[in-house]
Amino acid sequence: EDALLERAFRPESHVFRDWRSGRALFRAKVKGPYEERFGAPVCNVHRADLHDVLRMRLPEQIVRLNARCVGVEQTSSGASITFADGSHHSADAVIGADGIRSFIRGHLFGAESPRFTGNVTYRFTIPTASLPPGFIEPEITNWLGPGGHIVHYYVRRGALVNVVAVHESGEWTEESWTTHGSREELHQIYKGWHPSLHQLFEHAHECFKWGLFDREPLPRWTSGRVTLLGDAAHPMLPFLGQGAAMAIEDGVALGVLFNEQSHRDIGALLLDYEALRRERTARAQIGSRARAKENHLRSPLARFRRNAKFRLRQLFNPEATLHAGEWLYRYDVVSACRDRI
Repeated sequence: EDALLERAFRPESHVFRDWRSGRALFRAKVKGPYEERFGAPVCNVHRADLHDVLRMRLPEQIVRLNARCVGVEQTSSGASITFADGSHHSADAVIGADGIRSFIRGHLFGAESPRFTGNVTYRFTIPTASLPPGFIEPEITNWLGPGGHIVHYYVRRGALVNVVAVHESGEWTEESWTTHGSREELHQIYKGWHPSLHQLFEHAHECFKWGLFDREPLPRWTSGRVTLLGDAAHPMLPFLGQGAAMAIEDGVALGVLFNEQSHRDIGALLLDYEALRRERTARAQIGSRARAKENHLRSPLARFRRNAKFRLRQLFNPEATLHAGEWLYRYDVVSACRDRI
């Protein structure tokens, strides 16, 4: 935790803003209240920094890159995987943590294409030093507009601003993390949005875009000594900010069960893991879809009703979280595992 906090940025608040006027629709203070209520701070972390913190705690040479899985086998006493280069690896169990287009998932339950959700995302980072002082407030800011939304926040102790711009689109044909977008596209898509956002777009010197996909919740994840973790099991839209969080909870759950119940049958342990995680992750998947609809309301009347609901919540429940997310933040995965054991 200390290593992570050294690289993170701790925002003061979480804010919804109107796409055109910039008016704050709802503000939830997070720095201070979240530690008191949920036992941990809100941190904005660059994904590469998170990877590095995790990697530093691993034994040397335990991570092998460029090793694509092309085969899985299991017996009553073990499991094995085959890599694209022809090599094999045997173990007590296989955990398929291989993403939304998981080979392991397809092996267990048959091939099925992810569902394009009708959303395309543009992402870019901006060095804070290149922006006017104080241009970006120390908050997680979510601009809600017709058919899209834009989020920005600091990462890397405030040295970078991360910008995520989402808009609804009828189709997406390319699945890639390296497709380039442009400032011109951003200006056109978000024409009429607040001028400060267009000022941000001017700093998008390298911008990537990709389609957002998800899948329906699985009724089961496990077969014998093989199971799934993270996006392989429960890919979700990013609108609750829980995709990586759910994967980390999965990993903690497996760690607790294997550490504290190592004498038990592997298959039974994996079924316990699945039973512990399936309902919670499915709720996050469905909740993320619902959040997309609320963020992107096109009807002025629907937006007025939504904004009125925000005002009432701010008035009568000022300690509420932005996404009614208490059920997410109060959860203690270690305690949940031990209660099941």
